Amino acid sequence: MPHHQGVMIFAEQRQGVITSITYELIGKGRELAEILCEPLECILIGENIQNNAQELITYGADKVYVIQHPILADLKEEPYTDIISQISEENRPSILLIGATSFGRSIAPRIATKLKTGLTADCVDLEIDQDRNLLQIRPAYGGNILATLLCEKSWPQMATVRYKAMKKADPIPQHEGEISMPQINFEKIVDRTQVLKFKKEAGEISIGEADVIVSGGKGLKNAQGFDLLQELAEELNGAVGASRVAVDEGWIDYYHQVGLSGRSVRPKVYIAVGISGAIQHLAGMQTSDVIIAINKNPNAPIFKIATLGIVGDLYDIVPKLVKRIRELQKKS
Repeated sequence: MPHHQGVMIFAEQRQGVITSITYELIGKGRELAEILCEPLECILIGENIQNNAQELITYGADKVYVIQHPILADLKEEPYTDIISQISEENRPSILLIGATSFGRSIAPRIATKLKTGLTADCVDLEIDQDRNLLQIRPAYGGNILATLLCEKSWPQMATVRYKAMKKADPIPQHEGEISMPQINFEKIVDRTQVLKFKKEAGEISIGEADVIVSGGKGLKNAQGFDLLQELAEELNGAVGASRVAVDEGWIDYYHQVGLSGRSVRPKVYIAVGISGAIQHLAGMQTSDVIIAINKNPNAPIFKIATLGIVGDLYDIVPKLVKRIRELQKKS
């Protein structure tokens, strides 16, 4: 069997900016690479993005493969799939990790098919067993259990990893690495799509990036309850999240949804308002630094993981919180 070595990461960038999930993958990838005593490598693809390569090295990459071309300016499945597959075939990593972003989820199965290997999607953790195999941990059965998967005799061992499921890498200022610029025959790269327009979501703070998230659930009883949560979130310079029930009821849009069927978040403070704490929701926010739960049911599961629990009517508690925060801000 051919020898495979190295933990390889697809370093996703958007409009020349490395995405946050890339740094999370580097953090976990560095850990795996050290256990295996193998190098940590990144694939960086785009247009005029060579300056980002040194940044990836600063965060722990031992080698960065930089591929640049005008057709790579936009994230497009076909050329990115071809290039990542080619680099993987030539360098034979033992592990290939891709962020479970919308784009990552699209290209990962295409790459796995080209490489004739297995793929585990939406992992929340990764470990190495005594036989140097990658243990891929992901929610199963609607999030009711965490399953540990192993793709035996399948190389590279591939996984996509959920955003905010793992700790971001810390910079290593003195770390040294190599930048490689492989030759790609772009005449053979398939590119059958064209991006006509890119529109960035404007206005509200994204729950994926917010340090403070105020989330509402079934206990709000109606869509108007989210107006109250928006007030609290604005005072805290935070974002508004929601449970699946609230989204299914049509009280708020899907992009606010936290949980297995929504977004995984890792804010400094997560305020759960009227959320009982179904396991599917907990799986998407339980790694938050501080969790504050407000619920009138003292036996709600959310209190088992809460840093601070407040038992009472949210329509009584939240307005008092907003008022008190405003008073403190005026004093400062």
